[in-house]
Amino acid sequence: MPKLVRLHTTCKEKTMDTAVHNRLVSFIWSIADDALRDIYVRGKYRDVILPMVVLRRLDALLEPSKEAVLEELAFQRDEAGFTEWDEAGLCEASGFVFYNTSPWTLQKIYATASNSQQLLLANFEEYLNGFSTNVKEIIDKFKLRAQARHMAAKDVLLNVLEKFTSPHINLTPFAKEDPEGRTLPPLSNLGMGYVFEELIRKFNEENNEEAGEHFTPREVIDLMTHIVFEPIKDNLPPVMTVYDPACGSGGMLTESQNFIKDPQGAIRADGDVYLYGKEINDETYAICKSDMMIKGNNPENIRVGSTLSSDEFAGINFDFMLSNPPYGKSWSSEVKYIKDGKEVIDPRFLVPLNDHWGQSQDCEATPRSSDGQLLFLMEMVSKMKSRSQSPTGSRIASVHNGSSLFTGDAGGGESNIRRYIIENDLLDCIVQLPNNLFYNTGITTYIWFLTNNKEAQRQGRVLLIDASQRFCKLRKNLGAKNCELTAEHIAEIQAAYVQFQTIKPQEDSGLAAQVFANADFGYRKVTINRPNRLKAQFTEERIAGLRFDKSLHEPMLWAWQNFGERVYTELPALEKEILAWCEEQGLDLNAKKRKALVLDALWQKQRHLLSVAEVLLKEMGTAESVDFNAFSAQVDQLLKKAGIKLTASEKKSILAAVSWYDADAAKVVQKTLKLSTAKLAALCERLGYSEENLPDSLSDYGYFPGEKKGSFLVYEPASELRDTENIPLKEEVHGYFLREVKPHVAEAWMDLEKTKIGYEISFNKYFYQHKRCGDWRRLLGRFWPWSRRVRG
Repeated sequence: MPKLVRLHTTCKEKTMDTAVHNRLVSFIWSIADDALRDIYVRGKYRDVILPMVVLRRLDALLEPSKEAVLEELAFQRDEAGFTEWDEAGLCEASGFVFYNTSPWTLQKIYATASNSQQLLLANFEEYLNGFSTNVKEIIDKFKLRAQARHMAAKDVLLNVLEKFTSPHINLTPFAKEDPEGRTLPPLSNLGMGYVFEELIRKFNEENNEEAGEHFTPREVIDLMTHIVFEPIKDNLPPVMTVYDPACGSGGMLTESQNFIKDPQGAIRADGDVYLYGKEINDETYAICKSDMMIKGNNPENIRVGSTLSSDEFAGINFDFMLSNPPYGKSWSSEVKYIKDGKEVIDPRFLVPLNDHWGQSQDCEATPRSSDGQLLFLMEMVSKMKSRSQSPTGSRIASVHNGSSLFTGDAGGGESNIRRYIIENDLLDCIVQLPNNLFYNTGITTYIWFLTNNKEAQRQGRVLLIDASQRFCKLRKNLGAKNCELTAEHIAEIQAAYVQFQTIKPQEDSGLAAQVFANADFGYRKVTINRPNRLKAQFTEERIAGLRFDKSLHEPMLWAWQNFGERVYTELPALEKEILAWCEEQGLDLNAKKRKALVLDALWQKQRHLLSVAEVLLKEMGTAESVDFNAFSAQVDQLLKKAGIKLTASEKKSILAAVSWYDADAAKVVQKTLKLSTAKLAALCERLGYSEENLPDSLSDYGYFPGEKKGSFLVYEPASELRDTENIPLKEEVHGYFLREVKPHVAEAWMDLEKTKIGYEISFNKYFYQHKRCGDWRRLLGRFWPWSRRVRG
């Protein structure tokens, strides 16, 4: 087992002096109270502070090359005669992937400021307009120009500039001296990133209602990075790509890079790490992209927009993917980009699966529109590197709530996603986290770990770890967050992952783990039918309802009661009044039903059915029949004799009106089959049954022996008695049926043509522990004050 190291949060302290880090964060944090109090509400401080931190850092990085950029600009404008600037030349001059062509720096704007707020604002806006396109986008997403105008109007813009250019702090990558001659150490890109992340964390804690929406607790990311990277630390690819499809402020990406590259950490990789992400929220996207710039990463790899609506990184595959996608959030506004009606048009969400008979078919992998978290998981699965692309394949860590484990019926989108992932042996491990670990929710959360390069001992199997009781309580709640994972907890979970063995909890607060075969999570949903048994009788009361369409019975009945025969002769004149009554009653009728309700053809059709039923009533009388088969045959004879032709649906409507289920009635025969030897052999082969067991065995599948050899009766199933059985994949279907169903319902049969395969994962079932209350003395002790009062 590999050696477990301390978390890289401790490595931060070695990389950068803790006191310097804390001083910088405290100083920047104090700017809000010193300069913005009464101008902004406390929850809006971040709207100024975060973009200004980004701006000052970029400004500090560009200061040494300012003259070189201006010289390059003059050359392009005056000597080369360019009408559009050559960005490559300007970036080369600046030494970064961004530049600023204005003559200003923040220090110069502050140093030359007068009492005119209008002039100060004009200089500041000229400075903002001089940035390269990629920085301008960040400025626009932050809405910094609007904030600057607001600060200028409130006469605080100069004060804010003074704070951020103060000689008492050093936000530059160069060593400086303060006015008292003390050396201020340089702030590296990594150090600046830590300062920036700490500010984000503090602002998220301040705004409890937003904390967690774009921010994942760092200890959760620590756990994810340890399990994703450490098991293959000696076999990392020379060039690594990391992707987060819901990157928020970029915490997953930057912490992953820090973990891989930390010189004090467990990995200390020498290879290059490239970060990719997509974020739909403008401000959070701006934070993430600016963080990439601050740390020297390529900001062009961070995209803005919906991951679900467009496949921004189509054709690109990634080595590692970590994400905390939104859960319990509707994606109904994006359905049109993924589905055309019921057909899935985005290949990311279409997967090949075998049906019960082993035939492959493309199945939709889309969850219900009210919760799109599994779509993000499928986005990552679609971006995995094959073993031919990379010997290490891809590794994924994704945070979900409990619904991803079990919601959705067999054959549905959620179940299909779980099935595809498990049957393709991609699911490696799921860790159940403690409740109240995240800032904006107290519900139970889980981390899914996927890989397409399992070790031999893990192939075909899945590890479930219950770490729900491994936490340390916080002294003060942060929103919904009232606990955290310590380094020891994370090391314990990581050890359980590496060991890949069953662990029984030693106490109520202990960690538990179990190893399962992939098939343990699968089941077949088999339809169980029973024969329909109908009695039938023609009466005036039973056939009266035929005057009205079943789906429009209430409004048609009202119209008939109020207007009588006029509905057949004056319907257009009554249309407005009928529809108005429907509105008054609050009837939920769509446009199609409203149109049908006032359509003469529908009224005439129902009138015709009633008249036919009246003819049959007159001929057959009101005798009650206990054999629906004979009753239906007699109806056919009378219709033929009377020369009345009905469609199958019209005849069905009449018979349905005069029949009802009764357990004492005869079984309703749907059809009689005559099977040749070849057809019988083919049927047996499809059902997986031997002809030696015929004919009785086929009755379990809905084919009952007829009077003649080779003939079989197929009974009409009673829809109200139809049921289903979820049969584990590891169990033989027919054996389960004989053991669990047949003894209780002798005439039941299985309709295997409707069989669906589903997958679900139940932590409660696997890790449930029965807790005893203890002896009566301990129980009484809990209520001792109460019991003493009663006795006294």
